This record gives sequence, structure tokens and C-alpha cells, in this order.
Amino acid sequence: MRYFIHLQYNGTPYHGWQIQPNATTVQETLDQALSRIFNQTVETTGCGRTDTGVHAEQFYAHFELETEIADLQAVMKKFDSMRLKGICVFDIFPVGDDLHARFSATSRTYEYRIMRRRNPFLENQAHYIYGALDVEKMNQAAQHLLGKQDFSAFSKSNTQVFTDICTVSFAQWEEKGDLLIFTITADRFLRNMVRAIVGTLLDVGYQKIDPTSIPNIVKSGNRSQAGISVPACGLFLTRVEYPFENKAF
Repeated sequence: MRYFIHLQYNGTPYHGWQIQPNATTVQETLDQALSRIFNQTVETTGCGRTDTGVHAEQFYAHFELETEIADLQAVMKKFDSMRLKGICVFDIFPVGDDLHARFSATSRTYEYRIMRRRNPFLENQAHYIYGALDVEKMNQAAQHLLGKQDFSAFSKSNTQVFTDICTVSFAQWEEKGDLLIFTITADRFLRNMVRAIVGTLLDVGYQKIDPTSIPNIVKSGNRSQAGISVPACGLFLTRVEYPFENKAF
């Protein structure tokens, strides 16, 4: 039996989603909790691989059990009693064997949150910057990211993915009070892609580069042509979408 688990997590205390040696990760913590609950070894597959310090307001993973869960509510109560640090589980539900948490997802949306004024309650939840930014030009530049393109220029090297081509369907900056938020949606993302894009668009905002330079940066495929990567603390995975014929996610 295959099950999906719907959760969210604060990435501050974790070294990312994926299990790695000598580091505490979200996946490891979740697998250990599920294994204790079901009294068998449980291994999850996540919808993505967030880096150290990156947060997820919406995240899905799947796992398989030898038998059907008889009482899902009882399982949820056990999760609540465990009080996993920075992790909240909202739902567990059965799915068909053909539904894969990672490969069945049709799009993912990330937000990068920037503080324009220091706020102690947003520490580790947003990146603080100062100085005047031309948000209009940043949005002009963001439009050059739309469509199906090779995003090698915004990716860490040697990531061992089968392709660097992604299709971006939405990219926009929005001011909300003292926060400046960049939202981007794509069918897939490369490692460090959003943080590198944000750093590049901030260069536009500071008028270090022109919005029209973005297509040339993309075409170069050269990471050194793009801006620096912004810190992980402001990055949130906010939405993961799946085919409509399955459960409404």
C-alpha cells in the first residue's frame, strides 16, 4: 500500500530534506517517526530536496507499508504526541501505486521573502537587506525567465541531473508591508536555482545590471554570469501541484 503524507516544516534546525551522513535532516526525522509508529522500517520519498535552512509550507512525501492503515486518526494522534521539532503532519492518505511524490508533481511554487526593515520575529524566516530597490525593473527582468529554458546559469555545478531545462510559468515580485516577496512557479527546479535567480534580480534592483541582460545570462549557461545566491533562510516551498484526477492537493 502506498500512502502520501502532507506536512510542513521549519528548515532552520535541519540540514535540508534529504538524508545525509552525520547531519540531522527532515527526511531522517520523518522516517524514524513513521518507523516507530508502524513498527517496521519506513522510507519516504519527498516531492523535492530542499537545502539546509530552507522551509516548506507545503510538502508531500510518499511511503509504502505492507498492510493497510486501519485507523488513520490514531496515527495522526501519535504524530501529535511525538512533537517533532519544526515538523507538522496534517494528513496521511492512500494513493495508487502510480502516484509518485516527486515525479508526479506537475509544478512547484517557491517564495523568497526579504525584510526591508529588521524584525526579530522573522529571524531565520526572511533575509534582511537595505538600500533602495527598483522593484519595477526587477519585475521586468523576471519576465525574461518565463518559458522553457536551460537554467544552468542559476544552478550549482555537478548536480547530476538529467537536464537543466525547466519551464517557468510565473515569476513576480510583490511588496507586502515591510516584506518584499518573490514568487516563482515551474515544473521543476535545479539545485540553488531560486536563490541564484533572486540574487541576480536584486542586482537589477540595485541597478548593477539592466533587466535586458537576463536573457544573455540565461543563454550563457555560466553560473559566474549570474548574481550571488541569497541566504537560505528566506526561501519557502509554498505549493506542490499534482494531476487533477488524483486527490485535491
